[in-house]
Amino acid sequence: MRAYHIAILGASGAVGKEICQILEERDLPIASLKLLASKRSAGEKILFRDEVIVIEEVNAHSFQGMDLVFGAVDEKTAKRFLPYAISAGALVIDNSSAYRLKPQVPLVIPQINREDIKKHQGLIANPNCTTIIALMAAAPLHRLAKIKSMVVSTYQAVSGAGHAGMEELKKQMQAELRGEALPIQVFPYPIAYNLIPQIGDFDESGYSSEEWKLQREGRKILHEPNLCVTCTCVRLPIMRAHSEAITLFFEDAISVEAAKAALKESEGVILLDEKEQAVYPMPLFASGKDDIYVGRVRASMHDQTHSLTLWCCGDQLRKGAALNAVQIAEAAIELGAL
Repeated sequence: MRAYHIAILGASGAVGKEICQILEERDLPIASLKLLASKRSAGEKILFRDEVIVIEEVNAHSFQGMDLVFGAVDEKTAKRFLPYAISAGALVIDNSSAYRLKPQVPLVIPQINREDIKKHQGLIANPNCTTIIALMAAAPLHRLAKIKSMVVSTYQAVSGAGHAGMEELKKQMQAELRGEALPIQVFPYPIAYNLIPQIGDFDESGYSSEEWKLQREGRKILHEPNLCVTCTCVRLPIMRAHSEAITLFFEDAISVEAAKAALKESEGVILLDEKEQAVYPMPLFASGKDDIYVGRVRASMHDQTHSLTLWCCGDQLRKGAALNAVQIAEAAIELGAL
């Protein structure tokens, strides 16, 4: 198997560091690894497979000779630099929202729509973290009975706002214990000992940008243009791992027993559902793990035969971001698309 020259754009951020760690854990054949970031982070050092790699300041020529580039930066930076990587002949896997809804760009969760990778034109988009976590739980059931609509409430960890969000929670908790004023920079209100029912800007409909992502991205990933999702996204003072309460409405009848059996057999999903022993998914279990944990599967009060409600948790930095990106790369190699 050939080895690949790989670059990570945004290597100093939370997702970039997680990609680096996951590449070290897995068997992706690597000939060289280049770490790129802004001028502010240039010069930082990261240990990778017993080698110290110095982060370089990114420029238009940084991607020459690269086979694969992971984007772990914001939308603006992705649009500025990733076209240079594509022009240099690399396959780009982008974690930002910049290209997710572009018709010509595959939006991929390998366990769900792996074959879409073959359609890439040098760029594959990584879905939003809440989309990945929700669809990993929902897709096995969609294959059984076809989902028409979803009602979702998300409970999102501060890791979704990157390293800065995680640091702000730590500082606020420390300040609260000292009786000091809570520092506020990342979130609009204190996040320690609080929750904030807004992630992203609101539009004229009253929904936030984060709340629209699951419907728009879900339609593309599942190839279901009429999928309807009503979503409420909430930020919680949890360090890692997002949780979601999901009610699914199906075209065909589906039983709780059939749903649990399908989830048990699904790659990347762990069923934790033993109500008598109070066993169910929690961020504490999901943090640092690769799988999506699903539990509390039950018939919905709306419709006992055509609707189910469930609860799921997943690590936002791993399967919700970095791991899914690396799995896309692994699938691209297996499919001969890299």
